[in-house]
Amino acid sequence: MMIRSILLSFALLLAGCGSSTARQSDSARDVESDSIAEAVTPEITLLFAGDAMQHQAQLDQAKIRGGGSRYDYSQCFTMIAPEIQEADYAVVNLEVPLGGGPVYRGYPCFSAPDSYAEALRDAGFDLFLTSNNHCLDSGMKAARRTLTALDSIGVDHIGTYNDSVQREQLVPFIKDIKGFKIGFLNYTYGTNGIEPRDGMEVAIIDRDRMAREIAATRAAGAELVVVTVHWGIEYVLTQNKNQENLAQFLLDQGTDLVIGGHPHVIQPMMVVDNEKTGKKSLVVYSLGNFISNMKTADTRGGALVRAVIGRDENGKPTFKEANYDTFLSAKPTGNSDNYCVIPSWMTDSIPAAQREHWNIFNRGAEKIFNQYNVDVPRKHK
Repeated sequence: MMIRSILLSFALLLAGCGSSTARQSDSARDVESDSIAEAVTPEITLLFAGDAMQHQAQLDQAKIRGGGSRYDYSQCFTMIAPEIQEADYAVVNLEVPLGGGPVYRGYPCFSAPDSYAEALRDAGFDLFLTSNNHCLDSGMKAARRTLTALDSIGVDHIGTYNDSVQREQLVPFIKDIKGFKIGFLNYTYGTNGIEPRDGMEVAIIDRDRMAREIAATRAAGAELVVVTVHWGIEYVLTQNKNQENLAQFLLDQGTDLVIGGHPHVIQPMMVVDNEKTGKKSLVVYSLGNFISNMKTADTRGGALVRAVIGRDENGKPTFKEANYDTFLSAKPTGNSDNYCVIPSWMTDSIPAAQREHWNIFNRGAEKIFNQYNVDVPRKHK
């Protein structure tokens, strides 16, 4: 308001005492138009990364770097953080409960310290997905504690809830991102045979429930809907019929972006025509691992995808385009190092002993993407 007043006063001074009311009004409209133009963002970028794992070797290394009193993950995401932070809103799958200690565990029943989530937040991630097959690994108390811990570090999260009442309160989840109202939903195929108890709510893939929640998200004001799904067969580089059928079902409900994870390897991504919305939609079957201690070639890296959201000729938000990049989850070379996500445009930083691992992973990923991707190119050549 102060800037507007100064500009108006300056306009009046230039015009002199004899200026007309019409000229004063024109000046006011010009200032108002400038203000509106500055407030409207023409487009935003959403960024999605895959499974943030936490195996025992990662815990051990973080403890060494923390000096025994704290688990230190400060080196893990420094190289890729600028790319994450450049996005307007970044999403990651937190595939580990935050159990609170004093003992933390890797595979098969995960539990990680809060500092792991803090490092992901500091890297630039805004939304943490918690509905996955490992979310109940450490029991109901740890699953509920995960939600409290994520609240305490100031990040958004969806997928698991303290009880059905909280789920009804928090779904739909709609985020206003620079004037774009985006709804996000998160579901998993299962929880490794551990049934939710004591009222704990996990968003399981259930078509009737998903359809209701997508419709409720639209009705609550979401201009675009993103559904993130934990699905597919582990270590298989292409989607199966179940994934394709579920993706089509979600598109038929009016979903704009379908983003998948769980296989621990990359799978194709494609821009498709959505008959329900009459617009383009994005389907990503799997982004692979974001960080892990997995050893087979196809699991040593992953992909991130960026979705650009803009406005159509009527000013309505719409998905415009997408691109991807790959990265290596590099292992430490000594006690002073940590696990580190190294993006494809910084391959000179890959330790010499791991460059062949990168080459094998990246060649395999490129073969899949070149063969099956539809209108989702690599960003960094």
